[in-house]
Amino acid sequence: MSERILLSARELDFYYGTAQALRKICLDVPQGRVTALIGPSGCGKSTFLRCMNRMNDLIPGARAEGSLTFHGREIYGRGRDVTQLRRQIGMVFQKPNLFPMSIYDNVAYGPRLHGVRRREALDETVERSLRAAAIWEEVKNRLRRPALGLSGGQQQRLCIARALAVEPEVLLLDEATSALDPISAARIEALLGELKSRYTLVLVTHNMQQAARVSDRTAFFLNGELVEAGPTDRLFSMPRDRRTEEYLTGRFG
Repeated sequence: MSERILLSARELDFYYGTAQALRKICLDVPQGRVTALIGPSGCGKSTFLRCMNRMNDLIPGARAEGSLTFHGREIYGRGRDVTQLRRQIGMVFQKPNLFPMSIYDNVAYGPRLHGVRRREALDETVERSLRAAAIWEEVKNRLRRPALGLSGGQQQRLCIARALAVEPEVLLLDEATSALDPISAARIEALLGELKSRYTLVLVTHNMQQAARVSDRTAFFLNGELVEAGPTDRLFSMPRDRRTEEYLTGRFG
């Protein structure tokens, strides 16, 4: 049975001013799978991740050329509603970026922004999202307390809950566990395994073991180019490109 492709890049170039960050990227992201983007620092993997929901638009002089589609429609097409795109393709960053408000209001922020006003509906969304992010039991009795009072691992799971509250199809994670202690990182990894039954996940990671544990597919980036991509078990055990093998065995990066 063939996989349904949700996001697809073809000959994608990306520039920060005159500096080219991505070169002729061709990559498919299948629906309902975890795709890991790996490679050394500065190789373009985070740039590619941010292209998917146009987070790079916030950087002056940034521009894309080529094709990048979501459900077959150009992400950088004329007239694209970027707010709606970011609702469908949510993002979690390396460091928790909570708002200076309560736990409840952090999760309810997105739904309110999209017009949800009924208290019952907000309550239901907040609980559902916190449960989905595996943090409900830890915070259910302190929803009105400041979110910034949570531990680092809890804050990151709350960021995931906030992203899930607007019911995205895709969740992008940019090194979402790199700033966490091993126990908190393990909880996030376990959570990703649960979320992939309902969402398409794309994650940037420097942790080879993490990519091997949690992803179904892996793409290796180097110097702004996609070297190779494929099923994670195949890429890690039988890489087709010498550069991939050298990176995976620690010869550089």
